[in-house]
Amino acid sequence: MPDCLLPSAPDVASIPIRAVAAADLPQLLSTLDPATAAWVAANGFTAASGAVLVLPSADGSVGSVLFGLGAPAADPRTRLLPGRLPGQLPDGTYRLESGFDDPGAAALAFALGAYRFSRYRKTGAGPHLVAPPGNAAATVTTIADAVYLVRDLINTGPNDMGPAELAAAARDLATRHGADYSEIVGGALLSANFPMIHAVGVAAAPSRAPRLVDFTWGDPAHPKVTLVGKGVCFDTGGLDIKSPSGMLLMKKDMAGAANMLGLAHMIMASGVRIRLRVLIPAVENAISGPAFRPGDVLQSRKGLTVEIGNTDAEGRLVLADALTLAVEENPDLIVDLATLTGAARTALGPEIVPFYTRDDAFALDVMKASEAVSDPLWRLPLWTPYLSMLDSRIADINNAGATPFAGSITAALFLSRFVPDEIRWLHGDIYGWNPTTKPGRPEGGEAQTIRALFTAIAERYGMS
Repeated sequence: MPDCLLPSAPDVASIPIRAVAAADLPQLLSTLDPATAAWVAANGFTAASGAVLVLPSADGSVGSVLFGLGAPAADPRTRLLPGRLPGQLPDGTYRLESGFDDPGAAALAFALGAYRFSRYRKTGAGPHLVAPPGNAAATVTTIADAVYLVRDLINTGPNDMGPAELAAAARDLATRHGADYSEIVGGALLSANFPMIHAVGVAAAPSRAPRLVDFTWGDPAHPKVTLVGKGVCFDTGGLDIKSPSGMLLMKKDMAGAANMLGLAHMIMASGVRIRLRVLIPAVENAISGPAFRPGDVLQSRKGLTVEIGNTDAEGRLVLADALTLAVEENPDLIVDLATLTGAARTALGPEIVPFYTRDDAFALDVMKASEAVSDPLWRLPLWTPYLSMLDSRIADINNAGATPFAGSITAALFLSRFVPDEIRWLHGDIYGWNPTTKPGRPEGGEAQTIRALFTAIAERYGMS
């Protein structure tokens, strides 16, 4: 359980938080004693969205808290609004008293907003919240733990989060849940036929050698679901080197892998009735003598040849080999997540994740889950005529088209060449980062899509 949440117990002394919509404030004021009502008026509290007002007790200490909901129907992110509370409240222990339609969702938002990355500097303890009773507390804890894991991995400096460290985090998670873990490292990738994972990562220092993480969990008789996460632990751009500003946030280029570990934790901790497999190609796209070059033609595990149009389009290469492996056991569902293109951010900004799938029914399930849990996604088309943008004169496909158009779509189409039409597959082009702090989403590394995907997967396959 995150430190900000305390187990529910009847004898825990706590300060009540009452949520109120702007339209309901007059009714609430009529129930308060005149001095308290005057205090509310004097502080200009109108129950605006996210507003917090501390009400003093008779002895001057914090007696209770009012939390404004504004006009909830006007804000699609209302479920995360209680994430403002940790940054607004004085230290103390609080409880959700009234006005929250879904106390579990509000407690989760509080926990997400309370996150602080403390690996490199000390952070204050902050306020605590008594978790809601019953099953809601377990769900909140599982999801918050997963999000904290994702954020911690992304926020870690790249000197401390190379391929080996990312693999260690995956191994620790697998061990925690009793999963079977394996790893292929360095030159062994070539003998195991993962040539593109090897090619992208071979230029890194030996201590940061490329590797493929592979772990499985669950009953083999259950439907097979495979998660694939891009684990580029730092991306210089390779020989097509990025600018300094373009390289500044490239520690987050392993956010796809981090998010898949978070999603895997949710699935395993909740006992979703699937045989789960997690594949993470973990590499550093470095620059040295062995670095792959523009114009190289790489063999892939599938047998397709890939001409390198740009060494900065490396994520799709490592994903292609991992997706090919995933396809080989014919799973019921494959999901991959990757910080794949700047074009996705240009199209939808940092908060909304474009996703691609051929399966209309599953797309609808994911969109419904996205709205239900305020984890924004939007489906974009796998527009096959754009495959011509990836044509190569000397190989089966180019990894980066010459045209600047539709970059997120063409990246998804590149991946689609490695996943047969008959396989249910979803690709998410995530950002993995909050540029600024917003309710429930502190600035820094972020878990994107996994709350929606977990909801959709759990509803599809059920939980034990």
